[in-house]
Amino acid sequence: MSLAIETLHIGMRVHHPRYGVGVVKALTEHTADISFDDAPRTVDPQVSELSRAEATASLSELQMPLNNLIRETAQAVVDALGLQKSDAIVEGIANRWQGGTLVLKPADASLQAKEVPLDTFFHKIVMIRNNLRVLEQKVNASEKLSDGDKFEMQQYITRCYGSLTTFNILFKSKEDQFATT
Repeated sequence: MSLAIETLHIGMRVHHPRYGVGVVKALTEHTADISFDDAPRTVDPQVSELSRAEATASLSELQMPLNNLIRETAQAVVDALGLQKSDAIVEGIANRWQGGTLVLKPADASLQAKEVPLDTFFHKIVMIRNNLRVLEQKVNASEKLSDGDKFEMQQYITRCYGSLTTFNILFKSKEDQFATT
C-alpha cells in the first residue's frame, strides 16, 4: 500500500523498498524529493511503494480541547519516566537545611529580595557536581585530546570543585561534599 502525496510532509522519514530509508525534502503535486543515504531522488509516492519509516498516531472521535490532551499526555510521560518532583526531602541535604530558604538581599533596599527554596538550590548544586563528574570522565576518555590538554582541562575542573567547596555545608555526608583532590 503506497502513501498518498497528501500524507507526506517535509522532514518526514519514509521507507522505499529499493532505496531504503530517506527524508522528504520537497513536495510537488505528484512527486516527492527524498534524500536517501546513497543519493537524493524524486519519486512518485503513488507508484513507488513508499511506507512510513516512523511511528504515527491517529486520533479519531476524541472530543477534548487540544490543550488538555497535550497537558495529560505530558503528565503521563513525566509520571512514566519518574520525573515528577516529589515533595519528599532532597536526598543528601543536611537535616538542618531541609525545607529552608535561601534569601538574596540586594544592597539597595529599594530592590526586592529573592527567595529560593534550599531544596531547589541544593538540587542545582548537585547537578553541577554530577555534570562536572561526567565532564571529567569524558576528558579522561577522550582520544582526541593530548595528555597535556587533558591535564589542563583537569586543572579547570579541579578549580571548579574548589569554588564549589563553599556549598559543602549543605551536604549531609562528608563523602558527598566537593573535594579539590
